[in-house]
Amino acid sequence: MKHLDTLDLRILRELQQDGSLSNVELARRVHLSPSPCLARVKALEAAGVIQRYVALADAKALGLGLNVFINISLKEQSKAALADFERRIAEHEEVMECYLMTGDSDYLIRVAVPDIAALERFILDQLTPIPGIEKIRSSFTLKQVRYKTALPLPLGG
Repeated sequence: MKHLDTLDLRILRELQQDGSLSNVELARRVHLSPSPCLARVKALEAAGVIQRYVALADAKALGLGLNVFINISLKEQSKAALADFERRIAEHEEVMECYLMTGDSDYLIRVAVPDIAALERFILDQLTPIPGIEKIRSSFTLKQVRYKTALPLPLGG
């Protein structure tokens, strides 16, 4: 793991808020000249601290008004069964997140779909045909109370 100093943390904090900042603007915000700022950003990218840059789209503006969490239990938890499920679930664009879990279910996925009919099609046509699934339980979100993409950074940046 790369040691992050105060300047690295300030750079990360700014980029997590706005990944489209120009190097000149980023350098101004973190009180560096552009050349050393760019070198630090490149070092953070090379170390894998910065993985990629993305644009965050509004799901509702794109007609994806239904956010659903689905707990999935498998019939068996062998390495092969888990790997097969993970490979197959990654093929579906509706699946926004997928986590291997402890507790009552094996996986928790979050899907974004336009409506109940689309959710039904996803579950019946895409999810249930995956071999090895024993149980599927869905929970609908009523309201998004908090959503963020910026990771918490240590103080001092």
